[in-house]
Amino acid sequence: MSQELWSAPFRGRQPVAATISIPGSKSVTNRALILSALAKTPSRLIKPLRSRDTELMMKGLQALGVQITESLTPNGDEIWSIDPAQQLYGPASINVGNAGTVMRFLPPLAALAKGLINFDGDPRSYERPLGPVINALEQLGVLIDHKNRFALPLTINASGSIKGGVIEIDASASSQFVSALMLVAPAMQEGLMIKHVGGNLPSQPHIDMTIAMLRQFGAEVDDSVPAQWNVKPCSLIGQDLVVEPDLSNAAPFMSVAMVCGGSVTIRDWPKSTTQPGDQLREIFARMGGEISFTDAGLTIKGGEKISGIDIDLHDVGELTPSIAAVATLAESPTSLRGIGHLRLHETDRLVALRTEINNLGGSVIEEETALHIQPKPLHGGVFHTYEDHRLATAGAVIGLVVEGVEVENIATTRKTLPDFPGLWSKLLNG
Repeated sequence: MSQELWSAPFRGRQPVAATISIPGSKSVTNRALILSALAKTPSRLIKPLRSRDTELMMKGLQALGVQITESLTPNGDEIWSIDPAQQLYGPASINVGNAGTVMRFLPPLAALAKGLINFDGDPRSYERPLGPVINALEQLGVLIDHKNRFALPLTINASGSIKGGVIEIDASASSQFVSALMLVAPAMQEGLMIKHVGGNLPSQPHIDMTIAMLRQFGAEVDDSVPAQWNVKPCSLIGQDLVVEPDLSNAAPFMSVAMVCGGSVTIRDWPKSTTQPGDQLREIFARMGGEISFTDAGLTIKGGEKISGIDIDLHDVGELTPSIAAVATLAESPTSLRGIGHLRLHETDRLVALRTEINNLGGSVIEEETALHIQPKPLHGGVFHTYEDHRLATAGAVIGLVVEGVEVENIATTRKTLPDFPGLWSKLLNG
């Protein structure tokens, strides 16, 4: 783990006035890459996110025979042109890093290839849940060598096709298990009926996003029965797709207005979207922010004070670190509930947030599925990030109004933001 420390820029209650462009959505970019690889005709992704997670996805697809070329529009926006392979093939070795979408979305796709496909990743990826995807593929007749651990590293012995049919899956640990299978279902001979048979399904908005994007590429998805998805076999049609800004990544930037005062405008915020990050509008409004759509984008103005919040974040768990950071600076207590599944993310985010905020003098009580935050005066210190990009941005938010916060390994933000420190200082300097 990198011990390099980044001195979080301190601003205090000095109002900000800034407009910023957030890079493209990781969730949309990685889903679009999979669907484009399976389509019968080429696709173009305009303004995709370039980050560690999306580059790992690109490299994985290229290893299987998908052609991806990069170019620019006349006004400098990035374009990725994806030419699908007639047949995906191995042998191939794919590195998933610590990217949930890559470790879960690529094995079902690789099962449609021919040959041996090896998957490996960062040490933390071995601990992250993958069993339900492996189990589902084995139910569908795919041969996988995982040494009976149902985790990475693993090797798929792919036969070139999957028959499909009906499978049952427990996706209570991650909605990505459902999305991973749904994305490749149109390419299965009989399509796929997926039935979720477990506890509460987290991050429903991400499943809604998968369904919307499948339909955009021409798939037929029946989601009329709760916790059940029926995807018919079909040929997907390549698309020209402009990738929306990543609204979850807007959280720390919106937090600047909340904790320092003033206003921050996020350019190109979509009027309607399936991204979970869209819920930031309502959450920060409840905490005292003033939200409005303007010609330039979405503007958030900080209020006189920050109000604590009692909220269930089960569907939007990835927003938890930024909301927790703002809540530590509020005037009243906060309870963040329904977030037990965050223990299985890049790190155990409940333990990490409790530990790091309390190390700065805070008062966070951790329960199995909740965090309770009692505002207290904080002091400077090292904010450890556990190789977790959202922990790193949470530390930066606290450092805005707490002098002497040093964030360990700020480079981990490259997972979803190509240059977080650069964007941060640009925003703080108006």
